[in-house]
Amino acid sequence: MSKALLLVLAGLQLAGCATARTLDAAKPGAPVVYAGTRLDWYVIQGGCCAMDHFGAEAPGWPGVDLTASFLLDTLLLPVSLLTAAGVGVSTRGGL
Repeated sequence: MSKALLLVLAGLQLAGCATARTLDAAKPGAPVVYAGTRLDWYVIQGGCCAMDHFGAEAPGWPGVDLTASFLLDTLLLPVSLLTAAGVGVSTRGGL
């Protein structure tokens, strides 16, 4: 597969990724730690109101997204734990 095709596929996956959606949601009281994984699992178990609970729409194929969300949530675990603890985390680019 060409690199361009892989980049397009990765972009499409992130656009539908539950973790990416919950990161953008910023809903007060919504889960932060493993939020994407929890959103996928909620929908798989028949949850009806993802927007009310997570502040984000559920992905169309939560069973397919579950593994990718789990991996991304694991990579982002230190940041999500700090956020859940109330510690503000910000980043800045440049020198």
